[in-house]
Amino acid sequence: MGSIELSVDVAADARTTWAVLADVGHHHRWMEDAVSIRFEGEQRQGEGTVFFADTRVGPLRTTDRMIITAWTDEREMSVRHEGAVTGEGTFTLEPRADGGTRVLWRERLNFPWWFAGRLGEVVAKPILSWVWRRNLTNLARLVDAGPAE
Repeated sequence: MGSIELSVDVAADARTTWAVLADVGHHHRWMEDAVSIRFEGEQRQGEGTVFFADTRVGPLRTTDRMIITAWTDEREMSVRHEGAVTGEGTFTLEPRADGGTRVLWRERLNFPWWFAGRLGEVVAKPILSWVWRRNLTNLARLVDAGPAE
């Protein structure tokens, strides 16, 4: 599919932004395509964490096993997608001069033949870009709203 790279500016600092991003078990609060997240084992954060993400985009559903492959507090989280859809994704936080944070999201995914393979990837790229842009907007709103009471 090639890469998809998107970003959003968050008013909050990197520490506050990271607190929401690092809470992997609650990514479904801001990722519209994430239906649920289940962990394999007790580990919930950091490199080596393994989880299953049930995702839905329109009528298409899949469950991907994901492994966190990089974790630097307040800076970066990377995952490897395993399952029907394979690939890698990375969130990077960049502090801004005004005290806010830029969140960069990069994904490179490969689709199976029964998702129409390369043709499916071509069709999916603009759709996933749209969904993930909305996800980043949701993340910014959630972070900037502050902790739930």
